[in-house]
Amino acid sequence: MPEPLIPGPAEDGPSREEVIAFAGRVFDAARAGDAAALAEWLDQGLPPNMSNDKGDTLVMLAAYHGRAAAVCVLLERGADPNRLNDRGQTPLAAAAFKGELPVVELLLQHGALVDGTGADGRTAFMTAAMFDRVDIMQLLLTRGANAWLRDARGITALDAARTMGAAAAVALLEGAASSPS
Repeated sequence: MPEPLIPGPAEDGPSREEVIAFAGRVFDAARAGDAAALAEWLDQGLPPNMSNDKGDTLVMLAAYHGRAAAVCVLLERGADPNRLNDRGQTPLAAAAFKGELPVVELLLQHGALVDGTGADGRTAFMTAAMFDRVDIMQLLLTRGANAWLRDARGITALDAARTMGAAAAVALLEGAASSPS
């Protein structure tokens, strides 16, 4: 059973050190995928969009680490699937980068924008293409991703895949470009 949301004696309240230590445990739980602890804390009032000093929300950390059950708990309790971190990255792009297909599916089911971006204009589809995550590219396409968007530097998913040597992604995109609409 997880510890109470606010540790420490009720009459004095928790110390600053106790609060910081507790926050560290919460972020560790998201990374480790401890869905039960997260559910308990969220049900006690923990903010679902709590973020660390880098702007990474709990859902961002759980998505990046492929913790589908934790992502589900967070999304079901109000976590924003489109909240950017301080680097302008989305949880969907994080899951695409790591090749976490079940997490990508969950995020999309809970309202993640298929072509959502930060200031750099890079979509999850572009990220998937860069790292040869063809299964994720195909899923994103079925959910309406635009394969031909350009990022802020004018680079397409195909350009990125070519640069990174992502042969399967290049083949998929070249096939899509040459097939009749």
